[in-house]
Amino acid sequence: MKILIVGAGLYGSVCAYELSKAKHSCLVIDKRNHIGGNVYTQYHQEADCHEHVYGAHIFHTNSKKIWDYINQFANFNHYVNRVKVINNGQLFSFPINLFTLYQVFGVATPQAAKDVLEKELIPNLKPANMEEYCHAAIGPTLYRLFIEGYTEKQWGRHPREMPADVIKRLPVRMTFDDNYFIDQYQGIPIGGYTVIIEKMLSDSKVELEIDFFLQKDRYLNQFDHIIYTGPIDIFFDSQYGPLEYRSLRFEKELLSMNDFQGNAVVNYTHRDIPWTRILEHKHFDLSLKANKTLITREYPAQWKPGDIEYNPVNDVKNNEVYKKYRELADKLAPKIHFGGRLGEYRYYDMHQVIGSALVYCDRFLAKTQ
Repeated sequence: MKILIVGAGLYGSVCAYELSKAKHSCLVIDKRNHIGGNVYTQYHQEADCHEHVYGAHIFHTNSKKIWDYINQFANFNHYVNRVKVINNGQLFSFPINLFTLYQVFGVATPQAAKDVLEKELIPNLKPANMEEYCHAAIGPTLYRLFIEGYTEKQWGRHPREMPADVIKRLPVRMTFDDNYFIDQYQGIPIGGYTVIIEKMLSDSKVELEIDFFLQKDRYLNQFDHIIYTGPIDIFFDSQYGPLEYRSLRFEKELLSMNDFQGNAVVNYTHRDIPWTRILEHKHFDLSLKANKTLITREYPAQWKPGDIEYNPVNDVKNNEVYKKYRELADKLAPKIHFGGRLGEYRYYDMHQVIGSALVYCDRFLAKTQ
């Protein structure tokens, strides 16, 4: 079967690998000038590390199946994401753990931490917004230090204007565990993510800097099946209006020093600092040999059509619009499949993208073989 895959990101690449392995003929196209989508990494010679071009990507999962799957394409290092936070010049451990509580309140035991938090919390069984939820979950002090300014920058709205369920789980650990993720498997591929995508696409034809919509009718007629991983609203000419996203702007700088911040990720949570975090890429590779270092400041940005879509704004209004596009998409099945972060208008971690793509490929192959 002749299959067109629109998008050379992680979802499209997994599909290309699985379907070409099953002897289907796959053409993968992408509008960018490189493969990999937002997981694209490139080697930076002077800093001797791999740059995470579109922001930090740390692979983590509790699924041994997914971990084994991704490890067939690359060996992973033992990187653990231990984020630090700077607010008004003060440095804190994050996510909130016993050491954070020691830094903020001076408590050094779990019981002392529980006692001080109990006095901080503002009970609220039905919080009306994100701020009220945080006051009830962690108290005003921790909320102001870690959540308020960061959220305002990240989403362009004050937490009082955001629904309470935006922060579904806000961990407060009564131990000194500062691992950002609780998943069993975690790491970053040695050699970067691009090499993984290259291997996934090795048996497919790949064409870059191709706009699917300039030849949409020809593609629809030429291929037996299409896997579309772009924005679902764009496919339907945004007839119900554009789905909204938050975008990002990256400002990178090569510094003449061995180590700038001592950590891969440092969040800046005060609203007066325009960036939300600084990445230092050599720490992702666990290699501090070079005498220069590459950093990236990450700035949240208001999204407009034509910008790169990063985080979907899954509020009530946008989700209702998405349902309308989903109904149109369902009418095109099984000829056209909409998948991935943009095709399904949802936030996906990398392991979830892989899992979703594998489920789809299994179903597709069961029907076609």
